[in-house]
This record gives sequence, C-alpha cells and structure tokens, in this order.
Amino acid sequence: MNDHIDEIYKTYSMKEKEKLNELSHFIKEEAKNLNIELSTSLKWGQLTFSSKTGTPIRIDRFSEDQVALFVHCQTTLVEEWREMFSDVLCFSKNRAILFENPSDLPKEELKICIQMALTYKKK
Repeated sequence: MNDHIDEIYKTYSMKEKEKLNELSHFIKEEAKNLNIELSTSLKWGQLTFSSKTGTPIRIDRFSEDQVALFVHCQTTLVEEWREMFSDVLCFSKNRAILFENPSDLPKEELKICIQMALTYKKK
C-alpha cells in the first residue's frame, strides 16, 4: 500500500489528497532518516504507519478544512508536543496534530513530532 491515497480516500478533495500525500512522504522520509522500517496498513479507514520502535501514526481528514496526524490516545505524545509547540501547532485533545488545508506544513516541528512517535517505545 505505497502512496495509494487516491484509492484509499476516493471521496476526498484534491487538496486533501495532496496534504495527505505530503504527510505520508514526510513520515516515510523521517523513518528512512532514522533507519526505521515502516509497514503501512489501514486502521479505522485511516492510512497507518507502524514500526517496531514506535506508536502507530495515522493520517486522515479531520474536518472540511483540516487533515490530521493521529497517534494512540494513551501515549503522552500529544501532551509533550503541546508543551513544546503550542505556539506553532494545533491539536485535538490527546490524539492528533491538525493541519489547515491549504497551508504549509511546519516541517521542523513536525519532524521532531514524527521522530518522537517513531521511537516512542524506546523511551
């Protein structure tokens, strides 16, 4: 299931698919940079990236104007990210980072968040 956003999200707008593709590529790039093997699957209808060293990362539409990067709600990740990046990132409770669509991804902050998720089990 490599870059099949169009197939998975048939009803999504082009701008949603573009943002989800961008997130997907960014997650894969960070895994590659960390030498972490990712597997992809669908969980709850969301594209999910899993590794042995981290918590699963899911991406999906969140609202009409937002897409989200989700992590398991029982991790401390969103709480930690909120403390680090509340001036830059928007969050949904204890489970997601929200991205306005269209807007540029805050790549430096997102890179750190993805790295933390991909290595969460190493804590």
